[in-house]
Amino acid sequence: MVPVGPTDRFDAFRALADRRGRPGDRLIESLAEARAETADGPEVWAPAIATRTGLPAAAALGPASYYADLAAPHGHRHIRVCTATACFAADAGRHLAAAEHELGATAGTASPDGETSVQAVRCLGYCYTGPAALDGDTPCTGPTLAAQLAGREPPRAPEIPATDDTGDPVLLGGVVAGEPAWQVWPRTVTAGTPDEVRLEVAASGLRGRGGAGFQVAAKWEAAGQAPNTVVVVNGDEGDPGSYADRLLMEADPERVLEGLALACFACGARRGLVLVRSEYPRALARMRDAVGQAYAEGHFGPSVHGTATALDVEVVEGAGSYVAGEETALIASLEGARGCARPRPPYPTRHGLWDAPTVVNNVETLAAVPWIVSRGGDAYAGRGTLDETGTKLVCLSERFARPGAYEVELGTPVRRIVIELGGGLKDGAELAVVQVGGPLGGFLAPDALDVPLTAADLAARGAALGHAGLVAFDRRVDPKEVLRHIWQFAAAESCGACSPCRVGSRRGLELASAGVPPGHEWGRLSRVLAEASLCAFGRQIPPAVRSLARAYGTPLAGWDQ
Repeated sequence: MVPVGPTDRFDAFRALADRRGRPGDRLIESLAEARAETADGPEVWAPAIATRTGLPAAAALGPASYYADLAAPHGHRHIRVCTATACFAADAGRHLAAAEHELGATAGTASPDGETSVQAVRCLGYCYTGPAALDGDTPCTGPTLAAQLAGREPPRAPEIPATDDTGDPVLLGGVVAGEPAWQVWPRTVTAGTPDEVRLEVAASGLRGRGGAGFQVAAKWEAAGQAPNTVVVVNGDEGDPGSYADRLLMEADPERVLEGLALACFACGARRGLVLVRSEYPRALARMRDAVGQAYAEGHFGPSVHGTATALDVEVVEGAGSYVAGEETALIASLEGARGCARPRPPYPTRHGLWDAPTVVNNVETLAAVPWIVSRGGDAYAGRGTLDETGTKLVCLSERFARPGAYEVELGTPVRRIVIELGGGLKDGAELAVVQVGGPLGGFLAPDALDVPLTAADLAARGAALGHAGLVAFDRRVDPKEVLRHIWQFAAAESCGACSPCRVGSRRGLELASAGVPPGHEWGRLSRVLAEASLCAFGRQIPPAVRSLARAYGTPLAGWDQ
């Protein structure tokens, strides 16, 4: 037997990734097409897809059994019911059982006749009007959700309320004031330089708005302006409570694409990819239409606006995975593999998609770039706080009197957002806690809202900035049910790549469901998750649980130890 060295194994893996993820014939897309044609499980149809593309059966069975969209049973009528935090808070989680009763199928199954299937998902981006479901691609929302799914009432899905609180919006200019996009890119590509774009973004202090908060200019610089660099727009906004990216992709996709074009120019990239989560079908359609129009207007193509700059952009649909929003998991997904986080180094900016230098920026991050290039990095840095500059889209959930997306300057007090912008809770309900920063972010009690909206200040209070979704809970919801909900989310969305998170999240759900009081086992579980999990997902579960306990106080006394 000829020995196989590390380099040989890497080359073999890369060749496999190329076959799974090559443009125009991606394995995930082929699997999705096969999934749509049958109600059978992946073990029936996935191996044939692998054979057709020259791959071993496991290469197709792995992702087909991993992604929610591929693994879930599909009837002729497929309904995705949101069970994420905002929809859970809207009706204390009762809406799923009501929908199952109306449709004659439980989540994860199809009806006896195979006509209707129900899938529990997290999240659909209708946090401002939950609970929500997608009937095929048709959204249904609100307190009469079950009646809409049963056909007794027409589908209801109001547009996202959007408000600027800055006086000079960076992100919502097109949405609230009708400011046209594509004003910056043509003059930049014809008369500007990549250095000028990088310098303005560096001066702005812009940080990634997807949760990690990494300096955007530093990430661009790390890619080294290599000619094979790829820039990926991360539209896999999976944080329950946040719908900012959906708003931008649906209402102003051109601004997002202009930001992508400027990022590609700055990074020396000739290729851009836009990943849109499958739970956002309207955003997916809008982004694809906008890309087609951009080609027609000369913004993309082999000679952009008659210059030597070439730029090709493609829109890709996700397949249903929260963890696949993390950049290494996202890259694995684009390559046709399971969307699991990978250890770093190597970092994606050196070895990313198809082993090319890869820059991953989220939708909101790139939507800010045209304003920065047009108005100057110093103007952007003058907004927000000294250490965390600029503006942020904050999303308020259905429990607020005035739910919707608000553009605010970083550093705005959370109390002002909750009371003045959000109007407190609807119908005079009493606020119990506010979740800030996503499903594994943190919770604040009503008397702890005097904190600036910055990553550092929120972290000091046990919360997180994240995508800046604010989900309000009133007193109707039992704190122990909120605790169980956190563990349900963790167990369902763990990618399974590491044992501490895969096993620990399920064990936590078992303990929470059984009502096991705080003690040695909980302490040991928290330490294992926090210290041994591969990525931030598992490491964030214990802090989220502790912040919930602190916010509720007496009902969960002891959990904050």
